[in-house]
This record gives sequence, C-alpha cells and structure tokens, in this order.
Amino acid sequence: MIPIWLKRSAVIGASGIVVCVLLLTASYVAARIRAPKDARIVEDLKKQVRQDSAFAPKLEAEHKRITAALQRRKKLDDILALVLMAAAALFIASAKWLDASSGRRPLPMDRLVHLKAGPKVRQVLARPAATNGEEEPPAAFVERIVQRHGRSKEAAIPLLQAIQAHYRYLPDEALKRVCELTEITPAQIAGTSSFYSQFRRSPMGRHLVRVCHGTACHVSGARQLTEELRRRLEIPDGADTDARRMFTVGEVACLGCCSLAPVIMVDGQTVGKVTPAGACEALDGIRSPSLT
Repeated sequence: MIPIWLKRSAVIGASGIVVCVLLLTASYVAARIRAPKDARIVEDLKKQVRQDSAFAPKLEAEHKRITAALQRRKKLDDILALVLMAAAALFIASAKWLDASSGRRPLPMDRLVHLKAGPKVRQVLARPAATNGEEEPPAAFVERIVQRHGRSKEAAIPLLQAIQAHYRYLPDEALKRVCELTEITPAQIAGTSSFYSQFRRSPMGRHLVRVCHGTACHVSGARQLTEELRRRLEIPDGADTDARRMFTVGEVACLGCCSLAPVIMVDGQTVGKVTPAGACEALDGIRSPSLT
C-alpha cells in the first residue's frame, strides 16, 4: 500500500513546478512588454528636460520607479527559482519513493546483460547462431543457386547475397565455382564484394555482437565498450572475429535506442545501458559450457 502522504507530495511537487514555470514565464513576458514603454517615457522626458529644466524631477522620479520595479521583479524571480528547485526536488524524491513502494524497481542493466538475470535472456543470448551451412560443399551449393539466379553478369549480386546468407561470408571455393559456371569474372566479384559492406570475405563467429557507435552511445562510452570486448576476446588488430570463431564484434552507426545508450546487440537481442564489464560477463556466459 502506497502512503497517501507520498502521493500528495508528488502532486504538490508537480503542481509547484507548473506554477513556478508559469509565473516565471509571465514575469518575463510582462517585462518584455513593459521595457519598450518605459524606454519611450524616459526618452520623452529627456527631450522635455532639454527644453525645460522643470521636468528634471519628473525624469528622476521615473528613473527611480523603473529601478524599483526591476529590483522587485528580480527578487520575485529569485524566490520563484528557489521554490521551483524545491518543488523539483520534492517531485523527484516522491517519484523515486513511489516507484520503490510500488515494487516495480527496475532491474539493473548489468544484471540484465548477465545470463543469469533470467531464463529468457539466457535462452536468447546463449542459443547458438543459425547454422552456416558448411555441411554442404560450396561447389554443390553454388550449382543450385546458379540454376535459380542465372549465369549472366547481372546475376552477380543475387548470387553473392545467396552465398552470404548461406555461409555468413563468401568462401573462396564458392566464388571460384561461381566464375567457373557463369559469365561473372573474378574482377567483377572482387569489385562487387568490396564495394558493398554487407559482404564478408572472412568467416564470422557463431555469435554476432554489434556495438552502437551513434552520437548518444559514443558519448556514453561505446569506444571503451568495443575496446574491452576486443581485449577480452583477444581479437587482433585489423580483425573482427576471435581465433575460435565464437564471436564477431562489429560497430554500427545506430541501433535506434539512443535513450538506452550505450547499446549492444547480441544475436539480435538488444541490451541498453551496458557497461564494459557487463557486456563481457554476457559473453563469458555464452562461452560457459554449463549454459549451453
């Protein structure tokens, strides 16, 4: 049961924020409207003083009035600012207490990344990647897809896409067989496979780890995250897959989860607000024989 006073505190805090913001906005707008009028009055009095010194006391009185009005507005704004900060603090504290009292305390992201956080997470992250089709010889597979897509040079991209989807990279034996069975030349294959980033010439690991390097993730430590993953997996410079071909670590421009930065995706499972230690714990769990 959530205490009534806790709910009232949250309402009071939210109401105080709204009222203070409205009053500060009204004060600002009123000052912006009043300032040109005061400036015109002072300018007119200055002209009158130049013609008749009898208007000097009136000009001085107007200066005092404007100065006093500015001081009153400043004091009011200072008081409203203090009340606004107090209301914001009350609202934030009440909201946290309400969340804790409701029993919906969010699970820490490091716990979520760890495979022991729950059976669903463990099942998704620990499952092996889809079969890469290496049980079928590349030559036999290429013969089948050539019959489907044709032997012309225009079939280069569909053939490479089919090979990539089947093996998760482009094996040299498969590419050689493509050149033997079709009009496609080795130079065309080399140019096409190097131009499009979707094609890989080296084998991928069983598990694909994507690290988001968008602006929000970059600011939140995506570079340190990538470097720690590569260090823990002992991936050499210039490569993206570990020696056992268990993991491939890649960088992506954005995963569309900026509010959860930094974000990684392991075999299609997105996890946000992950630390380098938490991400490495997840990969250690995947490699653990007890969880496979």
